[in-house]
Amino acid sequence: MIKRLFEKLRSQPASIENIYRLDGRVPVLQAIPFGLQHILAMFVANIAPVMIVAGVCGLSASDTTRLIQTAMIIAGIGTLIQICPLKFIGSRLPIVMGISFTFVSVFCYVGPLYGYSAVIGAVLVGGIVEGLLGLLAKYWRHIIAPIVSACVVTAIGFSLLSIGANSFAGGTGSSDFGAWQNWLLGGVTLIACLVFHVLVKGHLKQLSVLFGLVVGYVLALFMGKVDFSAFEGISVVSFPHIMPYTPEFNISAIFSVIMIFLVSATETIGDTSAFTAVALKREPTDKEISGSLCCDGLISSLSSIFGCLPITSFSQNVGLITMTKVVNRFTIGTGAVLMIVAGFIPAVGALFATLPESVLGGCTIMMFGNIVVSGLQMIEKCGFSQRNITIIALSLGVGLGFTQVPEMFDIFPNLVQTIFAENCVAVVFILSIFLNLFLPKEKVEEEA
Repeated sequence: MIKRLFEKLRSQPASIENIYRLDGRVPVLQAIPFGLQHILAMFVANIAPVMIVAGVCGLSASDTTRLIQTAMIIAGIGTLIQICPLKFIGSRLPIVMGISFTFVSVFCYVGPLYGYSAVIGAVLVGGIVEGLLGLLAKYWRHIIAPIVSACVVTAIGFSLLSIGANSFAGGTGSSDFGAWQNWLLGGVTLIACLVFHVLVKGHLKQLSVLFGLVVGYVLALFMGKVDFSAFEGISVVSFPHIMPYTPEFNISAIFSVIMIFLVSATETIGDTSAFTAVALKREPTDKEISGSLCCDGLISSLSSIFGCLPITSFSQNVGLITMTKVVNRFTIGTGAVLMIVAGFIPAVGALFATLPESVLGGCTIMMFGNIVVSGLQMIEKCGFSQRNITIIALSLGVGLGFTQVPEMFDIFPNLVQTIFAENCVAVVFILSIFLNLFLPKEKVEEEA
């Protein structure tokens, strides 16, 4: 896979200007910083779901460490497959993959109830289901109209803002959440990103996020906010284990997780649509949607074989691409390779894991805001007919509004609460599809 990418590009002249083109060779040493920027943007978010789920399922510290390494390797492999497809698996777009936060709530329900092995069995089955849906995407994709994708992308952006804010304040559950030190670190990081972006000219301007992370990290070192405990007792090289947990196929767990896989599929469609709309100025093709979903599902099943959680496209990296306009497959592929290397070398992963949450939050809050703007631009492209206004207003109003008050879902079964109570993307997706299918076009347009 990697060999094919390099062989194809070897005969092409290398130029740093190619970072703004989907294809084209970029000098390796110049490509690495841009690829590294993508790893740093998603690293904490990639390993955090593993740590949360492992904690509630009662896994040991050594098991959790091994799963974190596996998460990095699988995320890197999934990203490379998106960039360089294996037949029908992959979109041929620089979509960065990682462990999904979307599944955390259902796993925190299923794991303690049925055990971690039931989680793994459900992921194995759910991934295959999503992969099959991806193969058939051209038959059902028509129901995902542009206005639906626009609403979903906007909802994804809004849903990520709270994640960025929580990181800015020190990370949900941290003992010093909202402390002045976290405000200082997040604020300095954000200002460093802005100053670099304003003052630096040329292609180096697009490294503003990496610059902000470095400045914030150095300040955190001086403030004593970097925790080096991750380096204790690590080996030089470590490899993932095949089937560290024997999958258990519990029907209730499988059904619950498949429902979340459907939600994850909508996010992947939204991410793919956001990328092509903003970076390539077009709608995604059936082949790209199908490849993205197949990669999402089948790589998730592969992840379960190594005892890890589902993999999906990362909206924060779509936001980074939206902000920097760096879309080059080779460049972002270097980040995926570095991610895999970090997974095999525990010390590299431990170094990334020391990045304070507030530093990450200082960078991501602007990136997530860019996703909101991308969604609004997609809405503008769809037009503001009375019909579209109704779909936008009602789907976003209910989706964003109701999920701000999750207690109102208490009368529903746990399964419904798990899927909808705090997942605005799921609510927006279902409601926008329903409205788009059943609102009478002619009547609404005449009334407008």
